[in-house]
Amino acid sequence: MNTKRTTMSITSLQNEKVKAMAALLEKKHRDRSGRFLIEGVHLVQEALLAGSDVETIVIDSERGVPGELRTLLGQTDCELIEVTPAIMAKCTGTDSPPPVFGVVAKTAAGDAPLYRSDSLVVVLDGVRDPGNVGTIIRSADAVGADAVILGRGCVDLYNPKTVRSTMGSLFHIPVVEADLTELLPEAKRQGIHLVGTSLQASATCYSYDWRGPTWLLLGSESNGLSEAALAQVDTRMIIPMHGRSESLNVAMASTVLLYEAMRQRRYAP
Repeated sequence: MNTKRTTMSITSLQNEKVKAMAALLEKKHRDRSGRFLIEGVHLVQEALLAGSDVETIVIDSERGVPGELRTLLGQTDCELIEVTPAIMAKCTGTDSPPPVFGVVAKTAAGDAPLYRSDSLVVVLDGVRDPGNVGTIIRSADAVGADAVILGRGCVDLYNPKTVRSTMGSLFHIPVVEADLTELLPEAKRQGIHLVGTSLQASATCYSYDWRGPTWLLLGSESNGLSEAALAQVDTRMIIPMHGRSESLNVAMASTVLLYEAMRQRRYAP
């Protein structure tokens, strides 16, 4: 490998380091260790480019170093390990193991700009599907939102499927895990307008003025927003549909709403 450090080689599935990395597929071990897995060339690349705390990078010894990572790996001082395909399979959560994965230390979102005078923040209330949560984070990143907030009852941010679904946006936008019963009243005190969707609403997402400080609240796939969250909502809106589809899933709905917000904020005359 084109680096200045020694690359460790592991071949045994019973190796303690392998067991510790494989354990990160489970939430309890991620919580205890404060670490999570990133799988595949793109996620490793994004994490390194973002300056995230990548502690270990593991490479399939049979496939070698992916070309896209050669330069980046030469610039990092993280631990590098070559392993067998069997170990790659044990430590990753996909049917077809990637050529590379990484172990990253969790970091706090820090001072996320939640209360800016023109803030746009996505708030998730009990959204359980990891693919949906990852896609919503990706959409929020795409439109330049300030942050995503995960309330209690949401899927674990560091679930491998959630991480994969963000396509690297996890490293671009602050994601805050918080208690909405405390955060939503504080947002209202700070002058933030809380909006949510409702099939009973008469106003559409296109008639709402998204240019002010806005937090978009999105509820669970099956039940929508909780009663506690609904009680805090200032404006309810509907996404109009003229075809025969009954509804959009929460990830699709979030993208429609966020792109209307971006259109008004950046492209409207």
